Amino acid sequence: MTSALEAVLERRSMSKVTDEAPTHDELLTLVSAAGRVADHSSLRPWRIIELRGDDRLRLAKAIAKAEGDKKPSSKPLRAPLLLAVVASYRKSKVPEWEQEAVASGVAHVLSLLLDEAGWGVFWRTGSHTRAKAVAKAHGLGKDEVLLGWLYVGGKPPRTRPSRRRTVDARHHVSRMPKPKKV
Repeated sequence: MTSALEAVLERRSMSKVTDEAPTHDELLTLVSAAGRVADHSSLRPWRIIELRGDDRLRLAKAIAKAEGDKKPSSKPLRAPLLLAVVASYRKSKVPEWEQEAVASGVAHVLSLLLDEAGWGVFWRTGSHTRAKAVAKAHGLGKDEVLLGWLYVGGKPPRTRPSRRRTVDARHHVSRMPKPKKV
């Protein structure tokens, strides 16, 4: 079994995937696990919308409408499965930014789990995520926002090593500053 550290170190975005995709039941298992992220007050302020087949064509038309194009966007057709990640804000003492962080955490953990299960994954965001036509196509409620889509498909054979460089944590970790003497 791969450790969490190994899975994270090996993960890379796959902008090109094959036409294979996990089944609905496989997806449910991974989403259930991803839902274990830290979640203040256990609000579960998120949901995942599964887009397959013609769902992707409807999204392509909604993106075109949002962009003022007559021709549907080809972007949603780049993977056989798109998972729309939605922040579903709950009435709570927990602020919306924290609820959105939970939804983002679910998306990230889900991308790691999909990668570890052998699927290629790419998280796509952009201005379309806040477009009314796109929100309507996804059936979003008034207290929901789309954070983006996980594009999921089979991993093509790796022809070259990852170009992603290892993060030098020394540039990103610091101590709290000492108080200034008055």
